[in-house]
Amino acid sequence: MSYDEAFALFYDALTENVDYEARCTYLCDLLAEHGAGKGILLDMACGTGTLSALLAGRGYDVIGVDASSAMLSVAQEKRMEAGFEALFLCQRLEELDLFGTIDAAVCTLDSLNHITDPAALREVLRRTALFMNDGGVFIFDVNTPYKHAEVLGNNTFVYELDDLFCVWQNTWDAETQKTQIKLDLFIRDEEEDKVYERYEESFCERVWEIEDLKQWLEDVRFEVVAVYAENSRAAVSPQTERAVFVCKKHGTQFQ
Repeated sequence: MSYDEAFALFYDALTENVDYEARCTYLCDLLAEHGAGKGILLDMACGTGTLSALLAGRGYDVIGVDASSAMLSVAQEKRMEAGFEALFLCQRLEELDLFGTIDAAVCTLDSLNHITDPAALREVLRRTALFMNDGGVFIFDVNTPYKHAEVLGNNTFVYELDDLFCVWQNTWDAETQKTQIKLDLFIRDEEEDKVYERYEESFCERVWEIEDLKQWLEDVRFEVVAVYAENSRAAVSPQTERAVFVCKKHGTQFQ
């Protein structure tokens, strides 16, 4: 089993603290408020498809996109077991290529912070706009500078589950505005109770400034309707950990 497969297997257990039902309600309320209460919805970086399933249950025609085939394998299993309708595609967001246009898109849990190159992120935004109908709504969230510096920072987090022990170590670089993240997964052997197999992975998150994101969105004909503190309608404060962007597409993009 590869690290990607191991992480996908335990991803849902590691994110038990995420209230997906409340998050789905929040997103659906915002989408409906801005004219996207139905239609084809793109769930970007959909992971194991938990949010995709809930959005499908709210009546959206869901397309889930993720770069991890292992994550999508879990999502497909959920789809078959629960019986919800969704199309899952294995694509990097900066290479997004859909069969037609969409009415809405969501990208949650700081997925865009994992894209650390400005040109790549701008391409993600361009491609999202390219496939979105005029008047479509795009909602995404990003971790703030405060969260990277003060919450993630140079901290270590430990998760202990029945069959998994996870050590999450962060290294914050204020100059580059990046957090280097190192994960060590220790997974209990099914046959040898006291034997664990270790998987190691490292990746990076980057801070994106709100004003830069606004400009890049405007460049591809997205109007930034609002920027909220996570799961609220409150303005972003200096202590906000995640900022939520609500954007509306205006006009047709031809390139």
